[in-house]
Amino acid sequence: MSVNVKPIADRVLVEPSPAETTTASGIIIPDTAKEKPQRGKVIAVGTGKKDEPMTVKTGDTVLYGKYAGTEITVDGSEYLIMRESDIFAII
Repeated sequence: MSVNVKPIADRVLVEPSPAETTTASGIIIPDTAKEKPQRGKVIAVGTGKKDEPMTVKTGDTVLYGKYAGTEITVDGSEYLIMRESDIFAII
């Protein structure tokens, strides 16, 4: 997938995973109770800062904080743009 957004410095563009719609036991979760996803796929990465190369790369699946990043819409799709330091782990 190609998006016409190029993050700068240590910023990363992430496509959030869809929120869970059912629990493990099969209970349907209404829209008003859905948790904000904390996992996503890296779509684009910046070049890093001087002396701090980027750890994540395009295509990685990452975990991030509940309130991390800034929501943006590009061509009708929702993304988050955040600093690499807001990412907790690559899974």
